[in-house]
Amino acid sequence: MSTSSYFSLLQARRLALSSQGFGGRQPPALVKSIQVNRLIERLGILQIDSVNALVRSHYLPLFSRLGCYSSALLDQAAWSQGRQRTLFEYWGHEASLLPLSMFPLMRWRMARAGRGEDIYQQLARFGREHQDIIRRVLGSVQELGALGAGSLSTRQERAGPWWDWSAEKHALEWLFAAGEVTVAGRRGFERLYDLPERVLPAVILQQPMLSEDEAQRGLLLHAANALGIATEKDLRDYFRLNPGDARSRLAELLEAGALLSCEVQGWRQPAFCLPEPKVPRKVEASALLSPFDSLIWERGRTERLFDFRYRLEIYTPRDKRVYGYYVLPFLHNERISARVDLRAERAHGRLAVHAVHEEEPGLDDQGMLALAVNLRRMADWLGLAQVKLNCQRVSAARLRVALAGIEGA
Repeated sequence: MSTSSYFSLLQARRLALSSQGFGGRQPPALVKSIQVNRLIERLGILQIDSVNALVRSHYLPLFSRLGCYSSALLDQAAWSQGRQRTLFEYWGHEASLLPLSMFPLMRWRMARAGRGEDIYQQLARFGREHQDIIRRVLGSVQELGALGAGSLSTRQERAGPWWDWSAEKHALEWLFAAGEVTVAGRRGFERLYDLPERVLPAVILQQPMLSEDEAQRGLLLHAANALGIATEKDLRDYFRLNPGDARSRLAELLEAGALLSCEVQGWRQPAFCLPEPKVPRKVEASALLSPFDSLIWERGRTERLFDFRYRLEIYTPRDKRVYGYYVLPFLHNERISARVDLRAERAHGRLAVHAVHEEEPGLDDQGMLALAVNLRRMADWLGLAQVKLNCQRVSAARLRVALAGIEGA
């Protein structure tokens, strides 16, 4: 398609979906590391989250786009030693896995963190007031190699809930934000920290330091490539740039012609895209989406693109939840057509469907069959023998028929 200054909403949706890795060629029957790495390079980032109601969130975006793949491929890319490692952990969107090629684009953020800027206030204050503890902890890592916070803690009292970190954990997190340590691996979900030179390839660490302006422009271009079409807020949210930085760099990219300004039907704010965007004629994709999928991170963008209001209700009291605890949107035929509250009940070998909510105008029979197929594939991917419906809604009754049809086939 030639460059255009105006996109219909359907064109914007198709461009966004294709840019996010949906609707391309069918994935191979056996997904290999090359497909995994290629997709992560395209997305630029996978968000990590601790909730394990279904599976850790960083595994889900690959399943949504590639289908059944071995999670060991992502583990290998993220935490293996040597040349098989292609990813690193850092603060990208939130806690994230990023391609090693993105490391130079994050060093300015590490430098700012080391100065106590652009990090959580509590962590910045700790960095200012407790450099003695930070240097002691860094010395332990230098001497002993990859360490978790638990092995260094000197705290005697019992830890409280959530972010009640020990001094040593605070020190490690400050060192991590400042780029003085990185994540070498994980023990369960606990980070193990080591020196970057013992974890990351020398060719990555030895690249020249980019200026803040250069790195931020690079991040905005990555975001534009991954989003397809986006407002200024959408672009800066992808890698969590602050508004002032984003506006300045965006103006520079527009002046250079690296990004183009455009309009999208129904959007109040101007949008931006790369030159000569290619809008597919149709996007055929059906996928269950992680609550932390980059397609739907920015909730305002999700409403503008799909007319779909989505809020995570994990921290909402049970009696105030509208849709459920861990709800996955269901993408089908260029719409988000339903939402499904799912849980992996591993002890019972089943994928539990606690609620099914269709979005207007609802799923037709083909759409309901697609949802059933996706649930069956997810159960297979997670090694669960059964899909169990615990929902009494009409939508679930239709889904039960669809599941019976594919399981009886």
